[in-house]
Amino acid sequence: MKKTFLALFAVYASMNIANAQTAGGFVGPNANPQALTTVQEALTLNDEAKVVLQGNIINSLGDEKYTFKDATGEVVVEIDDEDWHGIKVTPENRVEIIGEVDKDFAETPKIDVDVVTVK
Repeated sequence: MKKTFLALFAVYASMNIANAQTAGGFVGPNANPQALTTVQEALTLNDEAKVVLQGNIINSLGDEKYTFKDATGEVVVEIDDEDWHGIKVTPENRVEIIGEVDKDFAETPKIDVDVVTVK
């Protein structure tokens, strides 16, 4: 009985240490600066990898999807209507998008956008 209790306690303690190492912290300016990523690089990253891209949204594909282009290539980006925050963008506007890579099985990767800003 004591051995079982000690084993369970050891597992519980190790889980709490792991959670403490990944939980909480400062989120704000300079806390986790993100470097710019190119489309070409983004397409090679793992699912849910954070990215910052600069380029142009060149057309609408419907259903909140758009074609984004930089000097290295094109990628489909998904921008929820509420993430536009009232800004208007044309294909001539250079924009910065912050989001994450979305890789679904047997589909071309796309970027799920959280923030759009005009540069």
